[in-house]
Amino acid sequence: MERVIVLNRRRFMAASGSVLAAPALAQGSNSRVLKFIPQADLTVLDPIWTTAYVTRNHGLAIFDTLYGLDASYRAQPQMAAGHVTEDDGKTWKITLRPGLKFHDGTPVLARDCVASIARWGKRDAMGQTLMSYTDELSAPDDTTIQFRLKKPFVLLPDALGKVGSQICAIMPERLAKTDAFTQVTEMVGSGPFRFKADERIVGARVVYEKFADYVPREGGEPQWTSGPKRAYVDRVEWTVIPDQATAASAMQTGEMDWWEQPPADLVPTLRGLTTTIKDPTGLIGTLRMNQLLPPFDNPAIRQVLLKVIDQSDFMQAVTGTDPKLMHAPVGFFCPKLPMASDVGLGALTSKRDFEAAKKELAAAGYKGEKIVLMGASDFPTLKALADVAADTLSRAGFNVDYQVMDWGTVVQRRAKKEPISQGGWNVFCTFWAGLDQANPAVSSFLRGNGANAAIGWPTSEGIEALRVKWLDAPDVAGQKAVAAEIQKQAFVDLPYLPLGQYFVQTSFKPNITGVLNGVPVFWNVKKG
Repeated sequence: MERVIVLNRRRFMAASGSVLAAPALAQGSNSRVLKFIPQADLTVLDPIWTTAYVTRNHGLAIFDTLYGLDASYRAQPQMAAGHVTEDDGKTWKITLRPGLKFHDGTPVLARDCVASIARWGKRDAMGQTLMSYTDELSAPDDTTIQFRLKKPFVLLPDALGKVGSQICAIMPERLAKTDAFTQVTEMVGSGPFRFKADERIVGARVVYEKFADYVPREGGEPQWTSGPKRAYVDRVEWTVIPDQATAASAMQTGEMDWWEQPPADLVPTLRGLTTTIKDPTGLIGTLRMNQLLPPFDNPAIRQVLLKVIDQSDFMQAVTGTDPKLMHAPVGFFCPKLPMASDVGLGALTSKRDFEAAKKELAAAGYKGEKIVLMGASDFPTLKALADVAADTLSRAGFNVDYQVMDWGTVVQRRAKKEPISQGGWNVFCTFWAGLDQANPAVSSFLRGNGANAAIGWPTSEGIEALRVKWLDAPDVAGQKAVAAEIQKQAFVDLPYLPLGQYFVQTSFKPNITGVLNGVPVFWNVKKG
């Protein structure tokens, strides 16, 4: 179904070529305003409360982090001046660099960082792990953050500097003391941009302005989220444009400067613009089931899905047929990163058998109860995943109630644990950045810790035990061996189903320079 839509839209855009003006490449009247089309509307502001990447991108603009990620995927000090370890790696002392100030004018103190880490550590998968290793987290003075650990945890800087959701956003202590499961709505960070709450229009517009008192790191070069964060534009204006043809036209006419995620079928229409792939780890599609509710609380019913899911179908619905933009099959770790393996992939590459699936579904006890599948109307790539999922599940014998809503509503609703009759859900599809599935420490969807797990709340004692074993592995070779065991177990317990990998293109005008590799950030960007 989605491929028909893609082809029709391509024909429409080609036929309308005379209507679209040639790219407006001349410098605008205000070269200090960056006009950006985000992937979706920003409906949740708190980067700790949700894993939505649009909220993560917003968070990186206004909040700073103690560490950042460089181009080699290594953690580098960011707000931190540096750290020392003592007691055979069981004590870490992180020192804040001077000059850090929040947007409300107050200085950044160690106690702000302690409260922020503690709140993040209740929600994020890697944060939960770090806190489970921690005996005491304290601020001995205004510039020192101290961890006393039960045992060494060499990934501590990687945890505090992770670029995937959820980031360890540092906010004032008064905000960080908010319950981790309650949204913070007052946006006060210490990053290079301030959030303009008075200019926000839900569903249409988000505005940031340069924070004049931000002090970038000295030395080094900007890479991903590390190095000096220098703001070269005075304002960043997000304009939410759900209709993709309208967004393409806005780029062609020069009304907008940067489109975060143009769909693959419209990229050929973006003449004269720079279109490139900035994140080599791509995005990995996932089908997440609510394992607190029937029918997916039944492992045998989850196993039926392995007989019918075809990753190529999902990825072609997102990218078309360009093989450079997709990869399948994909397991539970990002391809080409050290933990990836082919263990268990036969479950995804064998012949798809819908008739056998229907028989197994009945044998597993499924009685035709309705399952609610949520799809995002304003997020084309997620809508494509949901369309294919609806068709696949229906053909397998599930009674699918496919409910399409805006992505912001999906984000809010997927947090509900209530029954279907009270607004609950059974299935939705999303993407995770490859770095968020790089290893067992960072992968939120691979946790099997029940009510404390990410949305979907799977329970798997086997995965959890192997995760601890991975964290204790002495070297990369040992980690790879355990990761293969985890993938094997994941194909049994199915905390989620991987749907394939695709590589996201981003598009901007030729006078926009300094766009960094990795995730969308607005420092270092110049508008000529």
